[in-house]
Amino acid sequence: MWSTWGMNEWATPRRGSGSYDLLLDLAGQRTRAGLEEVLRTAVRDGRLAPGTRLPSSRVLSHDLGLARNTVADAYGQLVAEGWLTARQGSGTTVADRPSLPERRPARRVPDAPRGGPAEVSPHRTGLPYALWPGTPDLSSFPRTAWLRAARRALTAAPSEAFGYGDPRGRPELRAALAGYLARVRGVRTDPEHLVVCTGYAQAVGLVARALHARGARRAAVEAVGMPDTPTVLRAAGLDPVPLPVDAEGARVAELGRGVPAVVLTPAHQFPMGVCLSPARRTAVVAWARSTGGVIVEDDYDGEFRYDRQPVAALQALAPDHVVYAGTASKSLAPGLRLAWLAVPPHLLDAVVREKRLADHQSAVTDQLTLAEFIAGGSYDRHVRRMRMRYRARRDRVVELVGQRAPDVRVSGIAAGLHVLLDLPPGGASLDAVLDRALRLGLSVPGLPAFGAAPSHPPALVVGYAAPPDHAFSAALDLLCRALEPQ
Repeated sequence: MWSTWGMNEWATPRRGSGSYDLLLDLAGQRTRAGLEEVLRTAVRDGRLAPGTRLPSSRVLSHDLGLARNTVADAYGQLVAEGWLTARQGSGTTVADRPSLPERRPARRVPDAPRGGPAEVSPHRTGLPYALWPGTPDLSSFPRTAWLRAARRALTAAPSEAFGYGDPRGRPELRAALAGYLARVRGVRTDPEHLVVCTGYAQAVGLVARALHARGARRAAVEAVGMPDTPTVLRAAGLDPVPLPVDAEGARVAELGRGVPAVVLTPAHQFPMGVCLSPARRTAVVAWARSTGGVIVEDDYDGEFRYDRQPVAALQALAPDHVVYAGTASKSLAPGLRLAWLAVPPHLLDAVVREKRLADHQSAVTDQLTLAEFIAGGSYDRHVRRMRMRYRARRDRVVELVGQRAPDVRVSGIAAGLHVLLDLPPGGASLDAVLDRALRLGLSVPGLPAFGAAPSHPPALVVGYAAPPDHAFSAALDLLCRALEPQ
């Protein structure tokens, strides 16, 4: 039964706090011994954390329908056993208990990531330094500006905004995004055809399930790329068809009529760092128009081009055939879980249906805040500031690698949050460089972690955005030490 003291708040137990609901299942044992065992189990299992203040014997006896003496005696017994503590004026709390020692792995140096999708994570190694791609500088999240935008947005929001709404997302955000995407990325859409999603993986999954419902069973995907994408396609019932990538981007000429859809990163291929060439942009649009195929454009870091103006979104060439997917994960932070789709009219109802089935709608408060953040100009200012910051970091990587490991070649366009470092022929193997980095305390992935075949020329995929300032120089020094000729 529930002990309903402190009904004003649902919360995880907090040290020194007793204002939350407490579930105690006496299971018919409405005795002192029964109450004692229920409380022991709750403490032992960690449901009642050390320092948690328990209700008074008077309150708990009332809530559980037990005699007050029964509760007081149970408390007294558990205090005597060391499960609880009681002090005059401070009530009864859960006692601190020694935890079991943490079991440590036998290996002191973790294995380098070699290519499986489950291994692609900078958090698996436990090393002090990491240069992994795909994560922005989280320490630069604009907390003050975001808080101001949140206050303005919540003050102005109508009450109905906090109810069940349109699965496509809040109209304020869709209107702000439509204007921003047209102005910055050349996307041709309107608010009615935008769908706000809980991250890029959900966005691709919605499109994949909508295509599967229409009879699609295959989808092409860049052979070297983020491992999550083919995983999401498989989960939706689509068989991923690898599409080779070279210096001009995905080899779209290999698309056939048997593949009804393709997922591309045309502005900045991940992780090869190349841009889909103009000829191939034209070719893939021609393929879509002639076959009725669907192109899913992953524009994951389209705002971050450093050597020239960014190439406009592919979607502008064929709005009726391209599903444009964007995200705030690289421009702001992945923890916001905000992404969006610009969907062609013929797919819109199917995608919205999948969104409704998935979670009905994305969280409203962050949608309202991002809408205000864009409309007030804070988003543009933040992106410009981060563009300068990331460009300076990329330049530093190129400069230092050129000085200390001149045989290593930097490839790919000057854009995004990562750089590809091609190892010299005849030099140390990729495995040797990765092992050396691990011994130095640096986690950095090789190209095979993103699907490159073993026969592909060896390369490192170096993410320079994520380390905080105090760690970036040290991580870069370790990278150069791993690359330097031995």
